[in-house]
Amino acid sequence: MVRSPKGLANAVTVLLALVIAVDVFAVYAGLNIRALMDNLLSTTRHELARGDDLYGLAGTLQLACTLATAAVFIVWFYRVRVNAERFARDVCTMNRAWAVGAWFVPIGNLWLPYRFAKEVWDASAQRTADGAWREVSRLPVTAWWTMWIAALLVGRVGASLYRNAESPQALQQATSVVMLSDLLDIAAAVLGILFVRKLSRMQLVNPGS
Repeated sequence: MVRSPKGLANAVTVLLALVIAVDVFAVYAGLNIRALMDNLLSTTRHELARGDDLYGLAGTLQLACTLATAAVFIVWFYRVRVNAERFARDVCTMNRAWAVGAWFVPIGNLWLPYRFAKEVWDASAQRTADGAWREVSRLPVTAWWTMWIAALLVGRVGASLYRNAESPQALQQATSVVMLSDLLDIAAAVLGILFVRKLSRMQLVNPGS
């Protein structure tokens, strides 16, 4: 029997909304760091320490939200993959275990989850209520994955620059790159919500669901 992904989809939606809120806080903390560097001569040691603590808190919250969201998302991802087999088993060429494993393959995790998601999407969208075959645009899948990868790569560059910053100017530059990754992550989270909810709705209206 096909099991409804609605409850898990709602949980992922809430967590992604929390990710957005924390990313907004991180952008604020980054702007604060930049402002402190702009006025370094008139900035007190206490203000610098407070700014650094705020930035560190934002990073900690982002890590916690990312881990929680990833765990629930993968459970949802597995659920919709199992359902997809009931709709069009021949479309699902990758083993269902890849719903989890694809995220942990070095380098491969930059494209394997996307390939997996496309198969689930196609299998879930193939039939209309009257049983006719159809195709649904993959744009929600592609847009979400593209933005997620962009946020990931820019974030890694920003983190490297931040670790190696040895001057106020270098710190400002690194903070700007990290802020860009935060903004991209916000966009990815919004697109992720659209992807999750659209795919879950397709499975709910699919015959046999």
